[in-house]
Order: sequence, then C-alpha cells, then structure tokens
Amino acid sequence: MAPKRTKRKSPSPDPQGMFAGMTVFLIEDGVQSLRLQIWKQKLVQMGAKVETQLSEKVSHVFAISSDALFHHVDDDRLARFKGHVLLYRWLEESLAAGEKVSEDFYILKVDPEGFDIFDKSLKPKQANRNSSSYDEHSHCKRIKSSHEEIKQTNEEKKGDIETNSVSWASNTEPHSPSSLTSSPGISSTQDKDVGMQMSFQYSPPDLNKGITEIFGKLVNIYRALGDDRRSFSYYKAIAVVEKLPFKVESADQVKDLPGIGKSMQDHIQEIVTTGKLSKLEQFETDEKVKTITLFGEVWGIGPATALKLYEKGHRTLDDLKNEDSLTNAQVIGLKYFDDIKTRIPRHEAQEMELVLQKAAEDIIPGMVVVCGGSYRRGKASCGDLDIVITHPDGKSHKGFLQNYVKRLKEMKLLREDLIFSTHSEEGTDSGVDTYFGLCTYPGRELRHRIDFKVYPRDIYAFGLIAWTGNDVLNRRLRLLAESKGYRLDDTGLFPATHGSGGKRGSRGTASLKLETEKEVFDYLGFPWLEPYERNL
Repeated sequence: MAPKRTKRKSPSPDPQGMFAGMTVFLIEDGVQSLRLQIWKQKLVQMGAKVETQLSEKVSHVFAISSDALFHHVDDDRLARFKGHVLLYRWLEESLAAGEKVSEDFYILKVDPEGFDIFDKSLKPKQANRNSSSYDEHSHCKRIKSSHEEIKQTNEEKKGDIETNSVSWASNTEPHSPSSLTSSPGISSTQDKDVGMQMSFQYSPPDLNKGITEIFGKLVNIYRALGDDRRSFSYYKAIAVVEKLPFKVESADQVKDLPGIGKSMQDHIQEIVTTGKLSKLEQFETDEKVKTITLFGEVWGIGPATALKLYEKGHRTLDDLKNEDSLTNAQVIGLKYFDDIKTRIPRHEAQEMELVLQKAAEDIIPGMVVVCGGSYRRGKASCGDLDIVITHPDGKSHKGFLQNYVKRLKEMKLLREDLIFSTHSEEGTDSGVDTYFGLCTYPGRELRHRIDFKVYPRDIYAFGLIAWTGNDVLNRRLRLLAESKGYRLDDTGLFPATHGSGGKRGSRGTASLKLETEKEVFDYLGFPWLEPYERNL
C-alpha cells in the first residue's frame, strides 16, 4: 500500500532575508506548477510577500514573457503600475548568486503591440522562452563551462575506505542496473510499466573501440594518480564517442561534439591515424605510473596509499602480501583482486537481484530492493552490485540491514565484509545503513563486490538517483542544484547557506521532501530521463 504523502511545512519567513521589502505578483502563464511552487517558497522564505492579485501594494511583477503578462494584465492597468516588471530569470540568477543581482538586464518592457523590448546585446535570449527548453539550455551551458573537480570516481568504490564516505558523484562506473521497481508507493500496474522500461538494454554502436579502449585506460591511470579532473574528462569523452553511429576517421568529424575539446581531438586524430596514443605509451612504460595504477586497482587502496606503498619500495601485488600496514579490507581486496575485476553478466545480476528481493521479503514483507548502477541503466555487464533498499511504511527499514546480512551469510551469498555501519535506529547520518562486501553467485566461489544502502522512505528517491548514476548525470544534477542555491547528495536536496569569499556555502540541515526520482528532476528543472537513458 502506498504511503500517505506528508504535507509539506510552509517555510518560516526571514524578515531580514534577501527579498525582504518586496511584495510580488507572479504571472503563472508558461511556468510549470512545480517551478512556480519553488519560487513562491523561496520568496516567502527569504522575506518577500506574495500577492494573489495585482494591487498598489505590489512592488514587483514577474512573468516569463510579455505575452504571458498581457494575458493577465490589461494595457491600462499596466500603464498605471508604478513598480518593476521583471523576467523570472532575475529571480533564478539572484537565488544562484545568493544576493539580489542588478535588475537592469531583466526588465520586461513592452511596446503598445505587446512585444518584448530590452537590450539583447546585454542578455541574449531572455524573452519568449518556453519554460522547459529555456531551462535545459541555460543550465547545460553552465554545467559545460564548469571546471570544478569531481571527487574520486571509482568503479569498484575503491576509495571509499579512505574517504569513509560515498559522495553524490562517486557512485560511478562505467558500473551497475535493475529491471524491476523504481520507487515504493506506486501501483502494481505502474510497477510493471516501470519494469518494462528499465529492462531495455543499453547497447551503443561503439564502432570506435580503438578510441574508447585507449581512453578507458587513461581514465584508470589518471584516477590512480589522483587527477580526477582529467580522469573525468576522458570518462565523458568515452560516453560521447561510443554512441556515434559511424566510424571516426578524422577528428573533424567530432570537433563540435560536447566533451571533445582541442586536446581530445588531437588524441582522436592520433589514434585513428596510427592506431595508438603516445601519451598512453609513455604512461605504460613509466614504472611509477604503472605501479601506482596497479595498486590503485586493489579495493580500498586510493591514490595516497598507492603512492606510499610505491615509496616503500613495493612494485608488484605479491610485494603487498607482506605489507603489514594494509587494513583488513585492503587485504581482502588484494586476496580477491582477480575475482573483483571480473565483470558480472547482466543475466547473472538479474538473477542475483531476484534472490535478494526474495530474501528481503522473507524477513519483512514489502521491502523494496532495487539493483542500481549500470545494471539499472541497462548495461550488458556490471562491475559490482549496488543494492538500494527501503520500505514504504517509513519505519520497517530500521534495523533491517543487520538481519538481512545475517540471512544472506547463512545462504552463503555474502562472504567477506568490507564496511558495515548502521544509523537507522539511532537516527544519525540521515538514518542510512550501509554494507559493503563480497558476494558469490549461487554454486560458485568467484567473488563479486556488492553494496547495500538502506534509506528511509522520505529520502529514498535521492539515494536511488545517486546509486543509479551515471557519474556525468550525478555531477550535472549536483551543479544544477548549486546554481539554484541548494546542495544535493544521496540523502536529500538541502538549502545552502551563503558562502563567503567565493566559497560554496554549507549544507542546510533539513532536506526538501521529494518522494520520487521524477519529482527531484522536475524540482531542479532537469529533463526527466528513464534509468536506461542515463548513460550520458
């Protein structure tokens, strides 16, 4: 049975907030209802008053275009209005900046015919915008121009031991996906529809394996060296090149594609001309790079530890077997190194998901168990299993993971533990329980990596998005949230405090209440993508 939707609390007005002293009237034409709700909430929360009709008290009118404005306000009344008429973009830019920006570039002036007039040389494409298409274009530009480094992306979560956390952007992979439910709280009929959609297998043409395989090696090398920015650049380029419906024979064919800059074009030209890349060959002959890269492939060993091990004189995995500074998790990662690197065929991942769902149902009926990652995105194989769990009643998830792990060990499915932390019963760390370990396919001894994340129902959607990925999408959503004055991670969407000196503000304590993945996408103004469409 679907959980009852909780009524959202109205934000507490801040009389000293950014919009204090403003009394606004919002023209609703052309604006999505959810977006309008967001703007009203932020205005009230930051000190403004929102009127339901145009009156003498109103200081500011916001509209998406002059057409929308004239649909609600006649010429005479508008002529008598003494306040400011602005495009909604002013509100968005002010929220993103954390302070009111100048109104000069956002004034919506109109001539007698009702057409927009403003200095287009100052702010191009400010008017006549369709709400969704404008937002997508605007935010994509912002995202593409950002050079902020991502946190370590690790196909097998190798760095989680050292960072002791899972960031929104570190879910990863070329990685793991599911073909069953999406979110609790939907009908069985919807469940079946969602299942059909998620079962689509992601099968890009990949006519350019010569390019993508070389770039894949560079992804791993730069990741091992701790250079996340370069690693992520090649990761993005792979996603673009593998989808091309033609074989690349010249860099000119890809020069206008996203993620393919001048340096990447030069690499592609060298590969299609010679069949190899000198940069990769240099790395592969450099002893330090080779060794650090190798050590970084051991689960639990990050770039800093790999460098220390190299400086101690270790050069091979056999050398590490006698290293007494390794943690228990790193020793396990070393012991099952070859197993962990073996990818899991899709049909086996699907069978494992069914076994996990049955085991959960036997413990507590109604538990929702979804295999995320690249499996849920439709990939033909996955590096590990990312299992996202919740319960529709909002309480039965508490304490579930301990019993679940015990049951799966009795079934000989879970074999070795890497991380086990519980917070649901204490209410700490957003109430999220976590288990990382190794598992075996029924009847086999080959180890695979498996992660469990158990979320309270009210933040489950955020966890499902984060652990479905891919990294490119997660990063875009996070940057988009920041541009709107929020902080996004796998536990929620939080209003951000205002940073100083150009630094990011800290995360607020209370997340917005959004129950489904689609509500999160809609709230942020990002076009909805089914899981199998998230291989960006």
